[in-house]
Amino acid sequence: MRVRRSLALALASVTALGTLAACGDSPNANKNKGQAATVLNLGMPNGPQAENNNPFLTTSAAASLGYRWQISEPLMMWNPVKPADPFKPWLATKAEWSPDYTSVKVTIRENATWSDGQKLTAEDVAFTYNLVKKYPALNDQGVPYTDTTASGNDVTIKMASPQFVNQQKVLWRVPIVPKHIWEKISDPTTDPVKQPVGSGPYTLKSFTPATMTLTLRDGGYWQDPPKVKELRFTSYTDNSAQTTALANGESEWSFVFIPNYKAVFVDKDPAHHKVWAPPVLGIHGLYVNTTKKPFDDPVLRRAMNMVIDRADIFTTAEAGYFHPLVKSVTGLPSPAGDAFIAGEFKGQEHKVDVDGAKALLTGAGYQLDGNTLKDRTGKPVKLTLTDPAGWSDYQTSLEIVKDGLSKIGIAATVDKANQDAWFRNVEQGNFDATFRWTESGATPYDIYRTVMDGRQLKPIGTASPAGNFGRFNNKQATDALIAYANATDETARTTAMNTLQKVFVDQVPMIPVGADNIGGAYSTKNWTGWPDDANPYGAMQPTQPNALDVVLHLKPAGS
Repeated sequence: MRVRRSLALALASVTALGTLAACGDSPNANKNKGQAATVLNLGMPNGPQAENNNPFLTTSAAASLGYRWQISEPLMMWNPVKPADPFKPWLATKAEWSPDYTSVKVTIRENATWSDGQKLTAEDVAFTYNLVKKYPALNDQGVPYTDTTASGNDVTIKMASPQFVNQQKVLWRVPIVPKHIWEKISDPTTDPVKQPVGSGPYTLKSFTPATMTLTLRDGGYWQDPPKVKELRFTSYTDNSAQTTALANGESEWSFVFIPNYKAVFVDKDPAHHKVWAPPVLGIHGLYVNTTKKPFDDPVLRRAMNMVIDRADIFTTAEAGYFHPLVKSVTGLPSPAGDAFIAGEFKGQEHKVDVDGAKALLTGAGYQLDGNTLKDRTGKPVKLTLTDPAGWSDYQTSLEIVKDGLSKIGIAATVDKANQDAWFRNVEQGNFDATFRWTESGATPYDIYRTVMDGRQLKPIGTASPAGNFGRFNNKQATDALIAYANATDETARTTAMNTLQKVFVDQVPMIPVGADNIGGAYSTKNWTGWPDDANPYGAMQPTQPNALDVVLHLKPAGS
């Protein structure tokens, strides 16, 4: 979604990035009248980038801007907008799951080649999955791979537990890499992969901290090549710079929060400027580090939950559209999550209750000394709220959280973090509280797994890229996640889901605030064929694997 900024080059690049929106070189904007577009300009508000094209690392520039999926490809395409739809064959022509979902046999297409001309084989696929198993830092989805073997064109991927709920993570979220290149990399968890080789239609043409350019490979792609000859990815300093670039046409596609989006973007060119933000079954909220006292106390976390003004965050921070309000105490968004809400929580909604929060705290041994809340040992309760400086919606959200917490005597400060350091610190558990998203999927399992999965519990200082950033340690929740994933009938799944909701409501490991979307802002001036309500064939967000499918659908306007 949003990733890496370069520390070493940040100061040198900020000025240049800030002016890109006004004076960026846009071939499509300057093309001769009647000449079809050849370049697509994409952008993200992620600041200057370090040269890192490693497709597995969430902190690489390739992941930050999304171009990893234009170079590398998954086995299958899955549509998060319509999660119940069948998978679309991609590098694999079919996938056959075992009855217990502990293994899947995929058949690899015979006509795919790497961008260096070598043939893509089942051995490459088996090597990729064994690589992800060997190096947990590459396994950002936390799938428990055990062994992957190749036989002819078939590859059998085995997992330690049933993966009914993770089918898309196995088939859609793993970029396949060439064995003949990667077997020579000594440490794939740190290698920046300066010259990436993939099976996708594009290769990396040039890299600067501000702009990465991809060009259509010279033949050999396994399907009809895209009409877009060149992809130009620009990393703007912040949401404001990215929005300006979209408004003036320099950027044609982005996933970015736009305050007052109709006036500042759509109305600048109503015929061509569009926003499509389809909701998914994922949420955003305040992760609390449960290893830090006194925030290891669920009573304190429940009180914090009671003073967060979600409506204000939705209206003020999220412009009334970007992250729809989550009302249910279970954290499940509506309408996507309505059918999963346990009977005991139906109709129970969040509300601001400062007096109730104070009563809860004082009844549990906390003291309100004037405007200061003191814990059971007499120490003032304070914490730091942190998110990247350029993420304006999150920064505004943190200020609203800060104000709410002050009403029960908690002194909060807001840290406008460097994005690269923020990602690292959140994954390593080096924070007090932070706004962040969860994974999404076809069921609420992914929401609760991201927040409460004890299998992802790592010591402070050790990265946990697959989730449990707040280091929540609750056996009941972990057991329920395992039970849900292993269930062979709907009754068993419902029982496990109800348990997960009970733990989430009672323990508040994360304070849910808004629903996620997987959309984007885009222009139809030069390119048409984008997904929308009439044809929701895939996610609009340019950092998702579906971004490649979107590009393949595009045609020059008027063609």
